[in-house]
Amino acid sequence: MASRFEDDAPELNITPLVDIMLVLLAILMVTMPTIVYQEDIALPNGSKTKTSATQQKDLIVLINQNREVRIEQSTMSLDELADNIVLIGAKYDKSMPVYIKADKNLKYDDVMFVLKTLKNIGFSKVALQTNG
Repeated sequence: MASRFEDDAPELNITPLVDIMLVLLAILMVTMPTIVYQEDIALPNGSKTKTSATQQKDLIVLINQNREVRIEQSTMSLDELADNIVLIGAKYDKSMPVYIKADKNLKYDDVMFVLKTLKNIGFSKVALQTNG
């Protein structure tokens, strides 16, 4: 008569192996962002010519508490801005920085309207400027 233990194959317990691999994976994931790679690259020298002095300065848009918008010498109400900004913006480079200086007593919607209007006509670098 055959023994009843002959048909059972030995089983490997892989639970400790999986536990160790998960711990190693966690350690690797934690330490990976702190590893800094540094390559020494010899960059070419740039030209010694100076940039042209005809660069435009930053465009500053002022909004006072009476909802009047001033762009350089042009003054208009906030309602007229959408129509006039297309004409005024045509003479400026759209990649130049634009800073909005708004009175702190204005509503948030008014300031965001000016920001959105400037972005819609093509200015890509528009920022709010504060004191401080």
